[in-house]
Amino acid sequence: MNLKDYLNSTKFCDCDNQEIIAKAKELTQNDKTSREMALSIFHFVRDQIKFMMSDFVKASETLKNGIGDCGNKTNLQVALLRSVNIPARYHIASLRKESIKGIVSEMLYQGAPDEIPFHPWCECYISEKWISCDTLLDKALTDTIYKKGIFTKEEIPTINWDGESNLNTMTNWMIEDKGTFPSLDELFLEVQKQSEESPIDKDLIEMVVKQSNEYTDSLREQ
Repeated sequence: MNLKDYLNSTKFCDCDNQEIIAKAKELTQNDKTSREMALSIFHFVRDQIKFMMSDFVKASETLKNGIGDCGNKTNLQVALLRSVNIPARYHIASLRKESIKGIVSEMLYQGAPDEIPFHPWCECYISEKWISCDTLLDKALTDTIYKKGIFTKEEIPTINWDGESNLNTMTNWMIEDKGTFPSLDELFLEVQKQSEESPIDKDLIEMVVKQSNEYTDSLREQ
């Protein structure tokens, strides 16, 4: 298997960015194996990059912003892994919008399409196999999700990853598996184009997203 494509830097997955490289080295400085490094990166992206709605940006910008949705958190995780020479790729599926009910504002939820067409998560290549290592939901948010009954342990059994088994938190709402990709640049650019061409007022979108993120962040304090 040629893994070169899964180590490359791209416009959005800027794993050759000096801040990305420095953060990855800091996170993995005490690790001895690829599994240990992947776990250190996993826990950082899962818990220190808070789940919030966001525009698609470079991995280095997500690192700086400290927030991200599924696309941006996955993109940062892939970049950090690649910067320490661990092959990483994007797995994409479409989801029912019920997957975000209760963790975004009601206004944003009602305005969302019934199907979320592109939901990515990260897969890394360790122990000679590809393993899903989804970092979507941070621990502080997930604790409230369980406590308030937004989702049950049957719907999201765990957000913990052992570095050996597959972890995908959104399996319960998956509609279609769209496969794996070495880059999401084309998708990110297409989404940006659609956003620019959208007839919906940009200020209104920004207001709805801002209010939704304030709601999501407030869940962490409950």
